Amino acid sequence: MKEITASMAGTVLNILVNSGDKVENGQVVIMLESMKMEIPIESIDAGIVSEIKVNIGDFVNEGDVLVTVQ
Repeated sequence: MKEITASMAGTVLNILVNSGDKVENGQVVIMLESMKMEIPIESIDAGIVSEIKVNIGDFVNEGDVLVTVQ
């Protein structure tokens, strides 16, 4: 199982996938907002989304797991 993590601290602005969705390598799965900028978080591998570990509005720190892909 692969973990997609936050590249920087910020607030979850949008979740662009659902559990069970197929994702491709490089596909944007989460949008974070940090310092009034939108930061796209991309999938690190192709696969199926197994779990979304955050909700819109959650604050996350750099390195926090956002999504798992199998």
